Amino acid sequence: MSDTPTLGTIERPPTGQTPYSAWMQTDTLHSLQRTVSDHPGEQAWIVHVQVSELYWMLIIKEIQSAQAFLRADNLPQAWRTLLRVVAHHAPLDAIWRSIDWMTPNDLLAILSRAVATHGKDTALQGWTYRHMVYLLGIKQAEHLQHFEPQPHRREQLGKALAEPSLYDDVLAFLRRQGMNVPAEVLARDLSAPYNPSKEVEQVWRQIYADPDANVELQQLGETLADIAQGFCNWKFRHLMATRRTFGARPAYFGTEGVAWLAPTMEEIPFPELWSSRTFIGNPPPVCPHMSRQGT
Repeated sequence: MSDTPTLGTIERPPTGQTPYSAWMQTDTLHSLQRTVSDHPGEQAWIVHVQVSELYWMLIIKEIQSAQAFLRADNLPQAWRTLLRVVAHHAPLDAIWRSIDWMTPNDLLAILSRAVATHGKDTALQGWTYRHMVYLLGIKQAEHLQHFEPQPHRREQLGKALAEPSLYDDVLAFLRRQGMNVPAEVLARDLSAPYNPSKEVEQVWRQIYADPDANVELQQLGETLADIAQGFCNWKFRHLMATRRTFGARPAYFGTEGVAWLAPTMEEIPFPELWSSRTFIGNPPPVCPHMSRQGT
């Protein structure tokens, strides 16, 4: 007889586990918070970071699914998938509350023990976050150096760096729909930082020119805007948490942490989707403020 379960077969959980624990791997999950200090906040710190890692991986998988749908010209399914990315950013933003109470004394008490136990690190060594950032189109090859101790992760990130981002697949889809996306935008070196294009800006302006036309493409644009905003909201919370707990201390390769993070706020995914907003819509012929000045 075959050992393959059939419809209606009741699978027994491993000895000593309920079906819930076996499915959710709760015993393993709750063994992963291995503290290195006696500080009562370390458990919250570890859980915060581990939950972030899980949601970043979830976003990676959703983006990859959306890319596959876009390549198949299945816009409805791509859009539904991207809506889930928007939803996943909400808990990522909310869990900052669990460590917002930390002062520099709290954080440094934890980090000093972590360094003594595991060695000095940097948040730049988080491969999950870097993979997500590459998929969002922020391509920076210099970050690969941080993953030399993890060759398989460096290889994974090098592949993501060289392959199309979500935005590349969106632009390729728009070109197949007859939009005037320049061929050279799609044929460029995908591992290099993206340079915004005036022609792509005009594509987005055309999509939004008539509120009653291109409705599905406008929905796609607004969902991308939601994703970019969620990503930037998280970065802002990270920046403020660093200000609150770390101040102006040297952090990343001798650079003061806030000075390193603040410029990243300008790294906004899907740049022409944002710059085109200057030209979308019909503004009033005279700004009300200027009108009052003239009376």
